[in-house]
Amino acid sequence: MQKILVANRGEIALRVMRSAREMGIQTVAVYSEADRTMPFVQYADEAVCIGPPPSGQSYLLGDKIIAVARQTGADAIHPGYGFLSENARFARAVAEAGLIFIGPDANAIEMMGSKLAAKQAAQKFGVPMVPGTESPLRSLEEAQEVVKKTGFPILIKASAGGGGKGMRVVNNEAELPEQIRLAKSEAMSAFGDDAVFIEKYVAAPRHIEIQVLGDQHGNYVYLFERECSIQRRHQKLVEEAPSSCLTPAIRAAMGKCALDVARACRYHGAGTVEFLVDEALNFYFLEMNTRLQVEHPVTEMITGLDLVKEQIRIARGEKLSFTQDSLHINGHAIELRICAEDPANNFLPDTGTLTTYIRPQGYGVRVDDGYEQGMEIPVYYDSMISKLIAWGANREEARLRLLRAIEEYQVKGIHTTLAFGSWVLQHPAFIEGKFDTHFIGKHFVPSLLLQPDATAARAAAILAAQLWQENREVQGPAPAPAVNGQWKKRKTLR
Repeated sequence: MQKILVANRGEIALRVMRSAREMGIQTVAVYSEADRTMPFVQYADEAVCIGPPPSGQSYLLGDKIIAVARQTGADAIHPGYGFLSENARFARAVAEAGLIFIGPDANAIEMMGSKLAAKQAAQKFGVPMVPGTESPLRSLEEAQEVVKKTGFPILIKASAGGGGKGMRVVNNEAELPEQIRLAKSEAMSAFGDDAVFIEKYVAAPRHIEIQVLGDQHGNYVYLFERECSIQRRHQKLVEEAPSSCLTPAIRAAMGKCALDVARACRYHGAGTVEFLVDEALNFYFLEMNTRLQVEHPVTEMITGLDLVKEQIRIARGEKLSFTQDSLHINGHAIELRICAEDPANNFLPDTGTLTTYIRPQGYGVRVDDGYEQGMEIPVYYDSMISKLIAWGANREEARLRLLRAIEEYQVKGIHTTLAFGSWVLQHPAFIEGKFDTHFIGKHFVPSLLLQPDATAARAAAILAAQLWQENREVQGPAPAPAVNGQWKKRKTLR
């Protein structure tokens, strides 16, 4: 493998190219007209414009991307994440063109791309499942029969996709017909497939995923877990590795189940098996993502492995160079997604020019990004502009290091999630590791971010009032102070 075309943009394209260069492999960038001056375009050995800014006219044109790969003499295509990364048709077309798809084969993508097919495959290995339907919902009458067994609340979920699209919580039977209709409509609009199914709604779950690697010779390992429970609209904002709640025994059991899921579809490459974990630490299979995850850096920082290099080696047909017994957790890592969004206004996306953009530095700090100062944030793509990751010898050191890095990260010209991340890291529930996927709904107070220059006393008073009310409701003890009993005044991050 001498040359790789990276079928993506922004930070993930640049991240893949850097690993390829360290392996002595040349890279080809494909880009839209909106991305002509982006760093990943400048970094690649070759770059080809493939169309106008909308992704449907550029980054989703699989046939055109394959044609560019052949034209430039690329041996392989790395899809990154998003866009065509989990498109079985594209993976198959790449292989049929005589190129290497750096990821699993089309059959594995197809099987795991359907949540129902994935559940059926995993069940054969005894992987725990959330109670619900095992096939697409055929009628309202069938749904009514299912909920007699599961009880309310339930989740209606799209079989063909994720990201919260086609997902509806139903609290009682009166809501059932309308929520099914809405879920099917959303699923058809987002994925071109209106198949939906029912799962029992786990009231206070934690979202924990296991990173797996499999080679083409039947060897598998899991690289421990990532906690991804800090989410808005079912999309992750803060991720860490390892989780603060798992015991070694539960970690091993989840790892075994994740490898069973990978074996069920004869998986090769890097993949992630996602689980819901309830308050009693019972875990249930959720889905498998057949690609590199956005949050993969936290796994790299606790294992010392470069997951992109492992993907490339596996795609070249090499065997894994390590075994499960040789893998160990080293320290703790936490990642904050820096998105061009306004957390004080329901996380609405923001666009504009990065009038100031200065990255944090220092030991244990990593920034994966794809922009430079003076660049425009376009309206056409995902709102994430970078990922800020901190490593520490333990969770507390990682947390404090990430706080320090957030303070140093200077971004002006757009709203971002930096101030929100600072707030999360100082919340008592996060510090104590006692949180779930409803963290934002339970605890987030936008008024803290609307007054970034308010005095520390005022900020502390607002939070103290909120925490007092929460403790009053649960009749629990008073929370520990956030950081040495004080809240530090933060810079305006805009």
